[in-house]
Amino acid sequence: MSEVVIQPAIAEDLDELSGLLGELFSEESDFRPNRDKQLRGLRLIFEQPNRGRVFVLRVDRVIVGMINLLFTISTAEGGFVLLLEDLVVHDEHRGHGYGSRLLEYAIEFAKQKNFLRITLLTDRPELRSQSFFRKHGFYESPMLPMRLLLAPPEPEATL
Repeated sequence: MSEVVIQPAIAEDLDELSGLLGELFSEESDFRPNRDKQLRGLRLIFEQPNRGRVFVLRVDRVIVGMINLLFTISTAEGGFVLLLEDLVVHDEHRGHGYGSRLLEYAIEFAKQKNFLRITLLTDRPELRSQSFFRKHGFYESPMLPMRLLLAPPEPEATL
């Protein structure tokens, strides 16, 4: 019988996590895999635990999935809320309930820490992921997500 464990990710997991994010972003229409960006984003979470948490699901000590939760405040809710930024299971390990286990773990974490809401974005044409989240109690909001992408600052020229 395989040992399945969900635990906080650690710095030594960064390379594997960036690979998982690469898998996820290759499937999403809005994003493109970029290892440097994914590593930079993960490091920003790791260096300031008040920004969020990354949890990994390990099967026999091998990472097969991850979930990334970012912390913010909602004035509408009057308290702390979560943004579920990423949930991904390695393609070859899908269909074993690992995504559900990660999501249920995150929901329980949110309840224990008194978060008031979990919000996520999912691709519109991706009915499978929408069905997955509905099965876990999420519902479609009438609000429409909008974005403004800002260019990163140019590196300062050195003389």
